[in-house]
Amino acid sequence: MLVAPSILSADFSKLGEEIAAIDNAGADWIHLDVMDGMFVPNITFGAPVIKALRKTTEKVFDAHLMIEKPDRYLEDFAAAGCDYITVHQEACIHLHRTVHRIKELGKKAGVSLNPATSLATIEEILPDLDMVLLMSVNPGFGGQKFIENTYGKIMMLRQMKKEGKLNFIIQVDGGVNAQNIEKLAKMGCECVVAGSYVFNSGDYKTAVDSLKI
Repeated sequence: MLVAPSILSADFSKLGEEIAAIDNAGADWIHLDVMDGMFVPNITFGAPVIKALRKTTEKVFDAHLMIEKPDRYLEDFAAAGCDYITVHQEACIHLHRTVHRIKELGKKAGVSLNPATSLATIEEILPDLDMVLLMSVNPGFGGQKFIENTYGKIMMLRQMKKEGKLNFIIQVDGGVNAQNIEKLAKMGCECVVAGSYVFNSGDYKTAVDSLKI
């Protein structure tokens, strides 16, 4: 299981130190929650902050763009050093164009779905994706409770992946902890995003290790 701690729950007054700490704790990726106050009711940070943080670690930068009309900023996030750029199906009118623009920029392309959005909405684009991010909470804030019916959605996505002989990574974000990690893995999850669980733990290494199964 790949573990991608979300710096949404980190101490923003010392982001560079926090990233170094989770890097040393064994995190596989660094998850970057970009929010614009429009697509979600919260505002975090943008490409300039990510560019400044890029020099603090060599770990994969996994950018989750919870923003409206993300096409406007794809070049900026690519230039800032993001390795994966994930956009929301709900925010993209021309999803195929958006996904292929990310690939043209030399980056891995991901698509995220909100809890109430059906997998059917991305069935046609699955062969082009490097990752599918299933939200297991409603996006916008950390510390929310895991939505139980996400398990069934993971299983369905895993079956679609198998039947299509596809290679995208199944990622889950929201309410992930040591209590549900085994079931997530069993259902087919391959990468978890964990924010408050890691950063509020008091021991980053122990928290990260508990998710590596």
